[in-house]
Amino acid sequence: MPDKEKLVLQASGVTVVFGGLCAVSDFSCELYEGGLFGLIGPNGAGKTTLFNMVSGVYKPTSGQITFWDRNDSVRVINKMKPAALNKLGIARTFQNIRLFDNLTVSDNVRIALHAQRHINPADALFRTPRFHRDEKRMTEKVMHLLHLFKIENKSEELAKNLPYGEQRKLEIVRALASNPKLLLLDEPAAGMNGQETAELMQLIHFIRDKFKLTILLIEHDMKLVMGICERIFVLNYGRVIASGKPEEIQSNPLVVKAYLGSEAV
Repeated sequence: MPDKEKLVLQASGVTVVFGGLCAVSDFSCELYEGGLFGLIGPNGAGKTTLFNMVSGVYKPTSGQITFWDRNDSVRVINKMKPAALNKLGIARTFQNIRLFDNLTVSDNVRIALHAQRHINPADALFRTPRFHRDEKRMTEKVMHLLHLFKIENKSEELAKNLPYGEQRKLEIVRALASNPKLLLLDEPAAGMNGQETAELMQLIHFIRDKFKLTILLIEHDMKLVMGICERIFVLNYGRVIASGKPEEIQSNPLVVKAYLGSEAV
């Protein structure tokens, strides 16, 4: 459950305009440490645009996004780039899986550990004892993460050869390898069958509790959203039309009209 005494991210009046199109308008939210939050809305509502702003892909036209990093230092992140935000503790997955298809499973995860290396170029060039110690540490961390997600036996397979559900797992593993404080999951259940979605729900709870993360997810699968999220924000045409606990969202007439449909509540 979220610690309502400790903010992780705060968006205040965030707006982004592309040309004459307002994709997100006056968005505000507070994400607390340890919380599991959902962001829902119809296609084109601005959900992924909002993720892109939080992760540094897009810059807000106006408003402010504040992040409490791993050291609880307060950062205004409006103009920061994705790599810098990742170092501070924000990681994400994508709606369309973005793995390095022709690299092995383990190498996909190792790439995310680059910022955690404890060597210099000379160590790598001359293969010093420090290089070998660091390699061992990296390998142990990679295998530990793969073991937690039950895909360690696939470590030397090419990522493109994994079944779809395991590719989704690998993308989450790679995000976790960067040691995030805030994890953004963009439609993690997309393309999954019912059994895979049920397993994913358990996995997301496990991730939050094991790694003590704050999680914000976009998802169209209402069973997943209502089943695991503790607070939900609903976007429609770039604006928040409702926010609250799952049971409040389900009974909100604006949400029913805009997104869920009368048969869903």
